[in-house]
Amino acid sequence: MLNISSKQLLLGFLSVLFVFRANGQKILTIKEAEQTALANYGSIKAKANQLNAAKANLTESKTEALPDLTLSGQQDYGTVNSQYGPLYAFKGQGLASSGPALGSQNWNAAFGSFYISTVNWDFFSFGKAKEKVKVQKNVVNLNETDLAQEQFQHEIRVASTYLNLLVAQQLSKAEQDNLNRAIDLQRVVVARVKNGLNPGVDSSQANAEVANAKIALTNAQEVEQEQSNLLAQFLGVQPQNFTLDSVTIAKAPANADPQSQINLENHPTLRFYKNLINVSDEETKYLKTFNYPTFSLVGSFDARGTGFNQGYGANQSLYTSSYGTGIDPSRYNYLFGIGITWNITTPLRVHYQVKAQKYISAQYQDQYDLVDEQLRDQSVLAETKISNALKNYNDVPEEVKAATDTYHQKFALYQNGLSNIVDFTQALYILNRAEVDKYIASNNVWQALLYKAAATGDFGIFINNF
Repeated sequence: MLNISSKQLLLGFLSVLFVFRANGQKILTIKEAEQTALANYGSIKAKANQLNAAKANLTESKTEALPDLTLSGQQDYGTVNSQYGPLYAFKGQGLASSGPALGSQNWNAAFGSFYISTVNWDFFSFGKAKEKVKVQKNVVNLNETDLAQEQFQHEIRVASTYLNLLVAQQLSKAEQDNLNRAIDLQRVVVARVKNGLNPGVDSSQANAEVANAKIALTNAQEVEQEQSNLLAQFLGVQPQNFTLDSVTIAKAPANADPQSQINLENHPTLRFYKNLINVSDEETKYLKTFNYPTFSLVGSFDARGTGFNQGYGANQSLYTSSYGTGIDPSRYNYLFGIGITWNITTPLRVHYQVKAQKYISAQYQDQYDLVDEQLRDQSVLAETKISNALKNYNDVPEEVKAATDTYHQKFALYQNGLSNIVDFTQALYILNRAEVDKYIASNNVWQALLYKAAATGDFGIFINNF
């Protein structure tokens, strides 16, 4: 057995750590990407705030059943000249200078006060308040499913973009390998042409292959950058070069065709549309309550003070400008009663409002049925996609092996003057295509599984394979 000291182990660990830091970033796994996206993405934050607003509105709706209790007090200084005649408080603006109707104007002024408390309680309105609360409860449920739907859809978007970026990185690698092989070919061709072993046209074709490989690499790198920027956008982070988990996705999922544990009617999108219908149906019930009257209890208690004496009408000297006398109440009144309010033309308008709301419910139901049908069709298609992707995944190793063997054979033959450059470049192309197929095949299995997760509404059948 080897005798390794603690110092050697520490040095070895530090060396590995240095190499890791020098050669690459921390690997971003797909689960970490999902967590980051759900925490940072703007639309999810917006939906969460929308839900919080709906909950606050629900609390406010519950308080609307409480009676209105108003307290008011005022202390004034002014004259009390009055005159017989009508007065209308236009838009709530009115002046009440209450006093005796005297034969002439005077400017006697004193302090006065008025204190009042009122209660107004619509104690029975045929369920109007309860129905409004029910509407708001359904709005909260709608916003909850809207948030859940947005989170689910974003999980799918992030996973799809993660896979797209990974395959773009792998295709860039394949194009880089192809460029390296083209450069190797170029070196061999140039050497043989200089030695008169091959015609000069071979070097031109070799140069063309290198140029073509460079163009293909540039295009692949551009696609990779686009997908990288899109992933950064979905994660809510600054654009950067991501190092992804290529090892796990290079293999097919352990369970490539799992069965969903979620019934289709519980798909996040269908639940959202179902709650749209529920809100609209509840709005219909709420509108119907406006056909009926509202019964109210009212009550008030007031106190009033004045600096004018009760004999002021006969003797205008009987008043005082004392502030304390004016604000001290000397008269009290109370009132209570019951009333009914009913606009008898309201049912004519409500009838058409209810009719319109029913059409809205029917609209949402049609949308629900359409989405339900689409998801069922996608679930069937997902099975076909998984089956085809697995077939290609199982066939591609043979393609890669055959293409690699052909490439090495043609390279050896060309080096020894036993093959022409056309045959060799054809082998170069076939090997490049096989490597591209290899990267795409494994990625397509994951993409097909993700497609099934999106169709069934069960993201777990995809993410649980990691």
